Amino acid sequence: SDAELIDVAAGTERAIARLTFAGDRQIIEIADRDLPHKTGHRSITQFMTHRLRVADPMRRTKQRHATATHLSPTGEPLEPERPALAEALADGKVSTSHVRAVLDVLDQIPHAVDHDVKVAAERQMAEIAVDHTPADITALGARLLAHLDPDGTLTDDTDRKRRRNLSVNRQRADGTAKMTANLTPELLARITMLLAVWAKPGMNNPDDPDSPHGSIEDADPEAVEAAAARDDRTPAQLNHDALNALLKAVFDDGLLGKSHRGLPIQLIIKA
Repeated sequence: SDAELIDVAAGTERAIARLTFAGDRQIIEIADRDLPHKTGHRSITQFMTHRLRVADPMRRTKQRHATATHLSPTGEPLEPERPALAEALADGKVSTSHVRAVLDVLDQIPHAVDHDVKVAAERQMAEIAVDHTPADITALGARLLAHLDPDGTLTDDTDRKRRRNLSVNRQRADGTAKMTANLTPELLARITMLLAVWAKPGMNNPDDPDSPHGSIEDADPEAVEAAAARDDRTPAQLNHDALNALLKAVFDDGLLGKSHRGLPIQLIIKA
């Protein structure tokens, strides 16, 4: 019946979550037994990728560290870093997407916040995850963060440096790739300045041979105005082309050296 089908589907999703939790525990034991090296793999990440066929080993590792039970150096079991979230995943009440959304919120809590408050926040976010979607978790988590640090004074350089990252995803079949990043205020200021003078309409357009290159401050205003009139790029494309033009200038100036692994830098870029 319709109702039975819904119940079976819901049960399947809970089973997937429980099996994921069990799989994380098994991966920990595999690492504790040093099975990756015994089977010819360089690391547990490589073992997960090639032997266990885990699609996103880094994300899975972050989840495992947060929700699975580890052993101390003396062999004693240690409580998961996020015990309430671990319990919800083990019971199949939340999925890996819920776990990821909760961890993203908890990672933004400033380290200056009291430990007991952090524990309470983790418990509250786990309860929210049971009854809400990952998108809801992000929105409600923002309210929690605003409550914990309403004026941003608790966040310091330690937090900013801890959260900094830049990842280039695997190259697609067409040669493109997606890049994501969390920028420190210092890098953000530099990127903002770059885009302010290199990403103006008409500037650094790879499809326009008459487009001025470099900074708009050094360009002929009439040439910029003419190029801007025929520039149909989106703001995101302007940003992309500005960064590409800057890096090209850096490579052309030889600031990164002339070769990489024995091959000329320019040859590698063209390839």
